[in-house]
Amino acid sequence: MKLGIMQPYFLPYIGYFQLVNVVDKYVVYDNIQYTKKGWINRNRILMNGKDAYITVPLEKDSDHLNICERKVSDSFEKNKFLNQIKGIYSNAPYFDCIFSIIEDIVCFSEKNLFLFNYNSIQKICKYLNITTEIIVSSTISINHSLKGQDKVLAICQVLNATEYYNAIGGRELYDRQIFAEQNINLQFLKSKPIAYKQFKNDFVPNLSILDVLMFNSVEEINNMLNKFELV
Repeated sequence: MKLGIMQPYFLPYIGYFQLVNVVDKYVVYDNIQYTKKGWINRNRILMNGKDAYITVPLEKDSDHLNICERKVSDSFEKNKFLNQIKGIYSNAPYFDCIFSIIEDIVCFSEKNLFLFNYNSIQKICKYLNITTEIIVSSTISINHSLKGQDKVLAICQVLNATEYYNAIGGRELYDRQIFAEQNINLQFLKSKPIAYKQFKNDFVPNLSILDVLMFNSVEEINNMLNKFELV
């Protein structure tokens, strides 16, 4: 059984969905600490031919809280956010069918940050016909005080994983030998270069899945989901 584990990012780039798609089960962390300046409540989109950040504001709170304990701020101007997306992408080829999905995601009434992101991941997976079973980490019977590699290994054991797939960015965090000692094959997913037409601009890579959705059909994106190598 192939397993992947990741934090619940906000409209993440296509590499995130490559990982979801390639595994049999995918665990989304809800009970690990929120990290600033990551991708949990922000991402990048196209603006005037360059990348620009979009952010979901959070209520002010302790930096030590878990993702599931953080809340989307009442100051989040959802209509303003959606109007920004509309202004940028209204002439994109798939705007008409994608904007309603983005509208559902942004207007989701749940303030809990984890549930807000979890909902968006589920909706995008449904649109892309990704059928991987997605599991919330806190529902798994392990010692949740474990950290890093130890926590991953515990989840692998409980879910009977024989292969663990991780994004290439975490290559320095895990020891292949330690996984092998527990009969788990550790693999790292490395995305191959992906490019597509973004209006008449020079291509800007690694933007939010929102950008990919606006410019590509489901069939084209499904082909992109397989553009990776395991190292």
